Amino acid sequence: MDSPTLPPPPPTELSQTLKRNIQAIEERRAKEASDATLEEKIAEAITSFTGSMRFVYLHLAVYGGWIVLNLGWIPITPPFDPTFVILAMVASVEAIFLSTFVLISQNRMSVAADKRADLDLQVSLLTEHELTKLTELVDSIADRLSVKPALSDMEVGEIKRDIAPEAVLDEIESKQRETAKKLDQR
Repeated sequence: MDSPTLPPPPPTELSQTLKRNIQAIEERRAKEASDATLEEKIAEAITSFTGSMRFVYLHLAVYGGWIVLNLGWIPITPPFDPTFVILAMVASVEAIFLSTFVLISQNRMSVAADKRADLDLQVSLLTEHELTKLTELVDSIADRLSVKPALSDMEVGEIKRDIAPEAVLDEIESKQRETAKKLDQR
């Protein structure tokens, strides 16, 4: 009978490197938030509010009340928009502004995402370079100790080759063009 899988015990403490990285990320986010222009902060606040359930409830109340009033269901108040033309106009103008605020916020988030992607790429390239150098070092130690690696010489040679990011990007773009060309021919 299989025993249930138990979660690993919680770590007693994070390493100093992890703590420093977390602090650096939080400081960067705080700096980016403080560097935002007034317009960006306003757009972010509006987008945050319009993406909440409070906004939904507010709209249910306002538009629901508008509709109930203009259907004539409340005899003490005469309809002021019986064809709902004004409601449609208000909703359209609101939609225009809300979509603009959302786009402003998305543009700001896109810039932040691009920065994170650049950082990820830089870290990946640095890691790749460091692993290549470590592989060369381990291979040299193995040669000096006359230890035969389990990998073939070809595999070790491939691992020891430094990767040129430009060549990788060129190859990716070439494959994307080929795929697009094949799709266009269909």
